[in-house]
Amino acid sequence: MIVATGIGAFPRSVPLLPHNKFGAPHSISNPRNRIRFPESKSSNFIPTNPPFFSIKAAASSSSSSDFVSDYAEEPATNVKFPTLLNLPGCSSSLSLIGTGFREKVFAIIGVKVYAAGLYINPKIIDKLDAWKGRTSAQIQDDSSLFDLIYQAPLEKSLQIVLVRDVDGKTFWDALNDAISPRIKSPNAVDETALSDFRGIFQNRPLKKGTFIFLTWLDSSKILIHLSNEGIPSTSEATIESENVTRSLFDVFFGRDPVSPSLKASISNGLASILI
Repeated sequence: MIVATGIGAFPRSVPLLPHNKFGAPHSISNPRNRIRFPESKSSNFIPTNPPFFSIKAAASSSSSSDFVSDYAEEPATNVKFPTLLNLPGCSSSLSLIGTGFREKVFAIIGVKVYAAGLYINPKIIDKLDAWKGRTSAQIQDDSSLFDLIYQAPLEKSLQIVLVRDVDGKTFWDALNDAISPRIKSPNAVDETALSDFRGIFQNRPLKKGTFIFLTWLDSSKILIHLSNEGIPSTSEATIESENVTRSLFDVFFGRDPVSPSLKASISNGLASILI
């Protein structure tokens, strides 16, 4: 179902690592990064550089529109992502850990549709001690690590930035074509959640530069934010269904992600942190 949401408080962030520990997220524009829209079947891609963290700066943020001045550019699309983010409905500032892009393939020509960046509550890192010392490749291939990130009762948000105009129905149809096969036996709650999710995008033109935030609050609840003018002041809706929220996470971070470059960048970022 869809319910109204408010703006949560933003408590002090927990410093994790020195501010200058990381370089900017980096994905490589390479034919191996190209995937079929709406669902990827390719598992070959080139890993990307680790992200630039500014965890300490999050402690000074106090409103939903605050940013620090640091940005990381996704080079295939030239979209800039702030390294720290305060988003309505989240309990603390979130940190960028990787970026990537999504392509639609027409014949043999790849057309970039959007850039994406994953933000997490820094406290999630405290739950990943068992993966210290793992390489990027090991992290990327270990689904249990991403399962733990998903299951952690702390916020994580995927920011999507459109790099071309997309009809809302087309965007939803592509997303639904990836989500629905992952729900083997949808129940009434799942069907309602999918219907509500579809209603957010139906008959809604999405212009180049539109921000879409998919924010997991816990394992059964996500917030949807949309904005044509920067960070939204409120969330669009809340979707509640454990099967839908889990499947949505798997679309981007499972074994067959729709943006291999995004998952590779995140894996590199985690490997740089978990040393």
